[in-house]
Amino acid sequence: MRTTLSVIKADIGSVGGHIKPSAQVLKAVRDHIETQGKKKIIDHFISHTGDDIAILMTHTGGVGNEGIHKMAWDAFVTGTNVAKSQGLYGAGQDLLKDAFSGNVKGMGPAVAEMEIEERPNEPFLFFAADKTEPGAYNLPLFLGFADPMYCPGLMLSPSMAAGFKFVIMDVNNTEGDRIIELNSPEDSYDIAALLRDNGRFVVESIWSRHTGDQAASVSTSRLRNIAGKYTGKDDPVHLVRTQAQFPATGEILSPYSIGHYVAGTMRGSHNGPMMPCKQNTTISFFDGPAVVTCAAFCVHNGKLTEPADAFDHPFWDWVRGNVSQKAQEIRRQGFSGPAMLPYDDLEYGGIVDKMKKLDKKFKIREGEKTPVSV
Repeated sequence: MRTTLSVIKADIGSVGGHIKPSAQVLKAVRDHIETQGKKKIIDHFISHTGDDIAILMTHTGGVGNEGIHKMAWDAFVTGTNVAKSQGLYGAGQDLLKDAFSGNVKGMGPAVAEMEIEERPNEPFLFFAADKTEPGAYNLPLFLGFADPMYCPGLMLSPSMAAGFKFVIMDVNNTEGDRIIELNSPEDSYDIAALLRDNGRFVVESIWSRHTGDQAASVSTSRLRNIAGKYTGKDDPVHLVRTQAQFPATGEILSPYSIGHYVAGTMRGSHNGPMMPCKQNTTISFFDGPAVVTCAAFCVHNGKLTEPADAFDHPFWDWVRGNVSQKAQEIRRQGFSGPAMLPYDDLEYGGIVDKMKKLDKKFKIREGEKTPVSV
């Protein structure tokens, strides 16, 4: 059976700042999907990560289906109205357009989708991150699909020996989807050269070179490019198929033990570690740290199993302790150096305006010549 997996996510209002959506907002979104989705979708799962609400749906309409996207958009609009009635912070924050135009991509919400031919057993992972940038998954995806230190299946599994194709997007390009396709293992150094820049080059999808099947789909929206100003972090989502011709679930999860540094946290203007958290985790410390959740499913004839919380295990408690220490150490450095994003990447306009004013006050000191180096 050909099944489409679609996840659409948005921040439409939060309690106490950026902590979590209210129960009433979640209920409004859920009720809309359950009422309007009876003839459109096969199954669904709704959750929140920090203050972002994600709608995971299965259907047969294919990627970019207008009816599915419109239903999700309307669910977020309905939830926004509830958020406004409650006086929640940032009500409708990620809904950056006034009217639906056929597809939510480019309208604010993050979208990741795959149309797949279901295997007899079809496990997949749904990741959602909050308070971070679109390339936050770059390192885990590279390690999980291209590095045998984290993915021994690349050495041990004949169906993975051919490697994977990475489709990488330049998210700074606003005139269209500027992409490049590179193959691991032979292009691994080139892939790494691009993926080191999480704010510009982002994995959009990954494909098995053995079967041609899609393995992963990642949202690539940059909210500041849509809105023309900072409106919140991009908070990406992504879907990953696992087992058989793809990496095992544990191989995909393994890189998250690093708690790698990403851009985000307070005002979207700092670097901090990304913490793997349990489902429906809130945001607290310094509007962070950046968090990622993972719900594991199997899907059969479009019907989802109950989710397994992939980060709800004693091992990840230990990881969270280590990530907390990393977060505290870099936060002790305040605004200095790599603790805060470089000037060109700062997303709040205040520092940019301040630097423009200060620039006019600089002057060349008269009566002195710059020494000439020999």
